[in-house]
Parts: sequence; C-alpha cells; structure tokens
Amino acid sequence: MCSLFVNSNNMTEKALEKFLDIFNKEILPLTEKGVDNGNKIFGAAILKKDDFSLVVAGSNNEIENPLWHGETHTLKKFYEINKDTRPSEKDCIFLSSHEPCSLCLSAITFSGFDNFYYLFPYETTKDEFNIPHDLKILKEVFKINNGEYNKENSYWKSHDIDMLIKNLSSSKKEKFISQLKEIKKNYITLSNKYQMSKNKNFIPLK
Repeated sequence: MCSLFVNSNNMTEKALEKFLDIFNKEILPLTEKGVDNGNKIFGAAILKKDDFSLVVAGSNNEIENPLWHGETHTLKKFYEINKDTRPSEKDCIFLSSHEPCSLCLSAITFSGFDNFYYLFPYETTKDEFNIPHDLKILKEVFKINNGEYNKENSYWKSHDIDMLIKNLSSSKKEKFISQLKEIKKNYITLSNKYQMSKNKNFIPLK
C-alpha cells in the first residue's frame, strides 16, 4: 500500500471503511443517474489522504463527451474547484470503480496523482460487465497483453481494493467482503440496465 497507511492494519481498515462508504453514498448514486441518461457504469472520487474526506465524486458522462470517462469527468470536476482551496494532487487518493483504461491511466498520470485504488479489475470489466475496450485497446494500441501495465512506477502505484480486503488479517475482513458483494450487485444491476439501452446512445465505443 502507499506510505500513508504505514503498514497499519487499523489505518487500512479506516481507509477501506471510507472507500466503501463513498461508493455507496456518493459514486453509486451519481452512476445510477448517469446510467439513466445512457452513460456507462464507471465512476470515481478524490479523497484527502490525511482524513479520507471526500473532495469530489463523479461518474461517466460519455453521452456529452466521449472523453468524459468516470475518472476523467471526475478530474474535470476536481479542476473546477478554486485552486486556492483545492488540495494538491499529491495529498489526495484517487478512487475508481473499475481499473482505469489507458485514457484514464494517462489522465491520472498527467494530473500528478501518485496513487489510485480500484474495485473491479479489467477482467471483471470485460467478462462480468461486458465492456472489453480497456483490455482490447491496451493490446491493440500498446501491445500490452492481459492488461499487465506496470502497476508500480515512478509516477504512481495502483491498488486493487478487493485484494486489500482479502489480505486483511482482522475481524472486519468478512464485513468488508459482504459490503463489497452488495456494491458489486448494485453495479451488476446498473450494468444490465446500461447494456439494454446502449444501442440507443451516441457513444463511439459502447
């Protein structure tokens, strides 16, 4: 994990509690509205490292602009905050519902964030949410097979939230697993809704 947790199980638990709470209370409600308008299921949020407080949350808005993925649209909202009150990127955590695509990986990098955390890896996005573009673009454009980009590099370190939960050694592990299952059920419901209506929407890569 990144240095803000200092290998502390208590800090890891506190972070995971906040992450899952933000998915339930902030990201998923925005995603539901987005899907109702014809957008994909991806969403994101930016938190402060020091207290895990929410700075901004967002969701996919590709029907307005095909570049407004969940992460890039959240970054747009982040930079609309007055720079005098907006926290530094290095003081923030970037939280994403799904492992970021190549566009969003680049956007996070160019924005200066040194981390990101995601719920669902590429394989889940492809197999369970029926959106294969992330893996396909990495392979076709960048010749990266199976989504194996460098997950710890000089710019940032990425973190799989599911794996963080599985690696916990505490009494709260089962609680987090249960919460994550409920969140996934909500995403599956929204995914099914999106898949049923996507052919009506003007999104280049549906």
